[in-house]
Amino acid sequence: MEQLLEVIVASDELHSKWLNALSFMENTGARKISACENPYQVTFLQLKHAAEEHRHAYYLKKQIKKLQVCFPEQYDTTSLLAPVQTQQYLQRLDVFCVRYLKESLGLDEAPLKFAAYLLVTYAIEVRADKLYPIYQGVLDRSGSKVMVKSIIAEEQGHLEEIIAQLEVFSPDWQYYADIIVEYEELLCQEWMKAIAKAIN
Repeated sequence: MEQLLEVIVASDELHSKWLNALSFMENTGARKISACENPYQVTFLQLKHAAEEHRHAYYLKKQIKKLQVCFPEQYDTTSLLAPVQTQQYLQRLDVFCVRYLKESLGLDEAPLKFAAYLLVTYAIEVRADKLYPIYQGVLDRSGSKVMVKSIIAEEQGHLEEIIAQLEVFSPDWQYYADIIVEYEELLCQEWMKAIAKAIN
């Protein structure tokens, strides 16, 4: 991943598409959080998390303005790195998680939505805790004006909050979470391969 990021950061065009892809995924995550909310029983943490994910999407998009590129107003396929894998990443993870929870725990409706929100979010926050620090390290070494330090701090907080909620959800939460994380790892590998193909 680090070598890929070094190639990406060295090119403003590739870097713009990378930032736009990250922004797209943060925005998709925020929309998925909102979609699983009960309109009357939404928790404070859900509101906070959705708001922060939306802010991350905006912040990452805004970072593109620091690059010498034509600013992409939207998330069209020409403005994203590995657009198909980028667009399908969270959707595929969500579908896998929902199917797993239905089959293994027999959940449905609101409990299913909330459990899927917790487990998918956990997997994504585990990924964010790995990806963003590596990315920031590459940015620092390259002397880039782009920064993601504020996102790193908030994502670490999200992970702690999600773990606290998972501990309430089930004493066996780690077992379920590990299965979702394992699938997310496969998706990430596919994404990285698609990005490598796109930049070579």
